[in-house]
Amino acid sequence: MTTESAAAAARATVYGYPRQGQNRELKKAIEGYWKGRVTADTLRATAADLRRTHWRQLADAGIGEVPTGDFSYYDHVLDTTVMVGAIPRRHREAVAADRLDGYFAMARGTQDVAPLEMTKWFDTNYHYLVPELGPDTVFAADSGKQVGELTEALALGLTARPVLVGPVTYLLLAKPAPGVASDFDPLTLLDRLLPVYAEVLADLRAAGAGWVQLDEPALVQDRTPAELNAAARAYRELGALTDRPKLLVASYFDRLGDALPVLAKAPVDGLALDFTESAAAHVDALAAVGGLPGKRLVAGVVNGRNIWVNDLTASLTTLGTLLGLADRVDVAASCSLLHVPLDTTAERDIDPQILRWLAFARQKATEIVTLAQGLARGTGAIAAELAANRADLASRANSRLTHDPAVRAHAAAVTDADARRSQPYGERTAAQRAHLGLPLLPTTTIGSFPQTTELRTARADLRAGRIDTAGYEERIRSEIREALAFQEKAGLDVLVHGEPERNDMVQYFAEQLTGYLATQHGWVQSYGTRYVRPPILAGDISRPEPMTVRWTTYAQSCTERPVKGMLTGPVTMLAWSFVRDDQPLGATARQVALALRDEVGDLEAAGTPVIQVDEPALRETLPLRAADHAAYLSWATEAFRLTTGGVRPGTQIHTHMCYAEFGDIVQAIDDLDADVISLEAARSHMQVARELAAHGYLREAGPGVYDIHSPRVPSAGETTALLRTALKAIPAERLWVNPDCGLKTRGWAETRASLENLVAAARTVRGELPTS
Repeated sequence: MTTESAAAAARATVYGYPRQGQNRELKKAIEGYWKGRVTADTLRATAADLRRTHWRQLADAGIGEVPTGDFSYYDHVLDTTVMVGAIPRRHREAVAADRLDGYFAMARGTQDVAPLEMTKWFDTNYHYLVPELGPDTVFAADSGKQVGELTEALALGLTARPVLVGPVTYLLLAKPAPGVASDFDPLTLLDRLLPVYAEVLADLRAAGAGWVQLDEPALVQDRTPAELNAAARAYRELGALTDRPKLLVASYFDRLGDALPVLAKAPVDGLALDFTESAAAHVDALAAVGGLPGKRLVAGVVNGRNIWVNDLTASLTTLGTLLGLADRVDVAASCSLLHVPLDTTAERDIDPQILRWLAFARQKATEIVTLAQGLARGTGAIAAELAANRADLASRANSRLTHDPAVRAHAAAVTDADARRSQPYGERTAAQRAHLGLPLLPTTTIGSFPQTTELRTARADLRAGRIDTAGYEERIRSEIREALAFQEKAGLDVLVHGEPERNDMVQYFAEQLTGYLATQHGWVQSYGTRYVRPPILAGDISRPEPMTVRWTTYAQSCTERPVKGMLTGPVTMLAWSFVRDDQPLGATARQVALALRDEVGDLEAAGTPVIQVDEPALRETLPLRAADHAAYLSWATEAFRLTTGGVRPGTQIHTHMCYAEFGDIVQAIDDLDADVISLEAARSHMQVARELAAHGYLREAGPGVYDIHSPRVPSAGETTALLRTALKAIPAERLWVNPDCGLKTRGWAETRASLENLVAAARTVRGELPTS
């Protein structure tokens, strides 16, 4: 195909779309079903309505090919587990009895059966359910969901492309099932899995699919020759099938690297590539392998993970260089739009000029269509859109919000000494133990307690003017007193105030820092029905006044036991926000760290003996390629130390991380120079404790013994067994006892029972320790 015909054929498409609906209708329907207020039929009808609405939104915007199969009640990787029949043994009875309830049992567990492990989807804040596989796994095709949703879209008269997690990525994301040897490699099951994918592809073709997209984001990571050979074999076999639709293999979140020539040579019909990161290098790499002659290229030139308007001129330049490298060039976002909110037009509290800097999912769809039109018909066809885009980009670049000379001068003045404690850990730990007087195996929680109906009602009443600030703050004080009273009665050693005044661990701070913007409807799925509203890090960051000192000191005044001050760390403030893209991330992290350093100093001055600076996102933000790790970890760990480096030796600094693979960043965890770290460990059966021990980690640690992401209450015996496992890796004098994560999303009944069992477990194991 000529360059001209490739451009004329350009089509706009996306890989996926937000699932929740404008008002989070899906969340409400699912949670209503769990509580028995919504029937299964009503839930299914709500889901179908949302799918139709989303497809029509895309089609009305001009998207010529809509995705199907990306919609999920909980998680698309879990959907893939169902599609290939890899149901864990412990869940088979529940799935056989009721498919929907069995599905949710795999996601959330029941009182009697543990859920699948959950971890981060590459370097995003989305969580997926980890497949559990072993040498005895038997796969079986179940394409009902995928065929059903394709049929729905085709019935609307739409051109639709089913989207599946690819077989190689599925296996690379999997772990050995419980009881299977830890060195078992799920990729050895590839030959057993491929016939199942072949059957699903045949079913989709029979249902009317012209194209099917197979997502292989795992191939943008560093892969061994054996893994690359497996990818080559997979697509050689799938490509050779006669009874199949056309295959589009998609990668995203980074460039393909060594996997690019493998996929370029594979007998598939097209590739979808991410051109938002290192676009020029990716174009050069594609040209170096000879392009994609005779194939379709879907060019992801609109950032699907951030919310800034696209630079249309720059994207058109990239698209122009791709013409001639493929038989057909189509335009898309870099990844599924699942990772951004739905629509900017719902925002009423952001300045209209600033709002023009932003593009959520619906606006990104419009940008994709505009770029496809410009590619096909020339820039003259979109002259007005290009002029408006240039004006919006200039407005942002020249705004006072994005450039504060005082903040930049403060950051430039930082020295190496500012990011170091005055004494090494081995010296300051004695002062902390003497100051706090804690027993062996001290118990604590991560920070938040359940947000009650009364609290949510009070918050809504304050917004609506039904109560005044004084009435609302009395509700906060009451919640704090109740949380402290429970913790004292339960026997916890280091208490928290429960964070009733906070909406979200990042948003709460963002709303009090200059340079951040908050949305009212910018919901993004984190896991299951858990949605967050990431704030927008739009400009230079500073702290006008203390943010947490008032409520922390009030809590400490209500108890004789130590109360932790609770802050969100600088890396997480970036990772769980939509971060600015006009300066290096390290520069932004330093600004946030300096603002938090002021808060840490004020907490210490107010008498707070323990300060926790949470960094759950440290691992998830790790670049996908090993060559980029060192630079990231250098600025990330420096930002944490800059936040905490000014405190006295006797002040104990905690940090917290959850739901990620920690083994490859244990040295970075050490480099944070925190005194105590708490980590997720319950679902992974204390794997992180073993990783810390293997590294020689000599600080105090609390691997979680209570999985808070499931509604089930672990028994005291179950918690005791986990604690004993932890003791095999971490000595008692350095071991803390705590849940995996904060308790905000749990109910009070399960929280009370679980924490009482946690304390009982600590007392039991404490009694088993040898006396000196």
